[in-house]
Amino acid sequence: MARGIPSWAAVSGLTAAALVAVSFLAIQASGQTPQTPRAVASPHPTASHPHTPPPPPAVPGTSGTGKRVVYSLSQKRVWIVPTTGKPVDTFVVHPGTVAPKVGLHHVSGRKATSVGSDGANVEHVVFFSFTAETWIAFSAQLDDKLPPDGATLRTGAVRTHRKDGDALWNATAIGTPVIVVP
Repeated sequence: MARGIPSWAAVSGLTAAALVAVSFLAIQASGQTPQTPRAVASPHPTASHPHTPPPPPAVPGTSGTGKRVVYSLSQKRVWIVPTTGKPVDTFVVHPGTVAPKVGLHHVSGRKATSVGSDGANVEHVVFFSFTAETWIAFSAQLDDKLPPDGATLRTGAVRTHRKDGDALWNATAIGTPVIVVP
């Protein structure tokens, strides 16, 4: 006597197969492929979503020629320009509340480390101007933080990140021209 498959097993098998088929069709309809914990897709840039940052702004044409540091008040940006006229570095800065006058200045002093007029421990201080209120200088905080926006303390500190402060320090000496543009 031959035994057949019990009816409960046949119904269970057909139900499971139907669920798998419906799930497969639902995934196909959504345009996605199922992901297993071992097969996670890695992000790849596509032509429609490029991840290449735009090039930095060019050195202002009104900044002269030759080796110099250019500081744009409106762009809050510095360019370090070697003798060839091609920028070797450019970066955004965080200016203090006292701005230097537009025009030609020269590096007048340098300090490896100091305490800023705001009480912050700073390094690579490059002085380039003096107003009736305070010295104007590039510097970087040792903790690599930038002052908060909206500071009310009167200061001529033009703060950079530490790596940018290193670049300024290495590119300047007493007498290096600093051109301040609007």
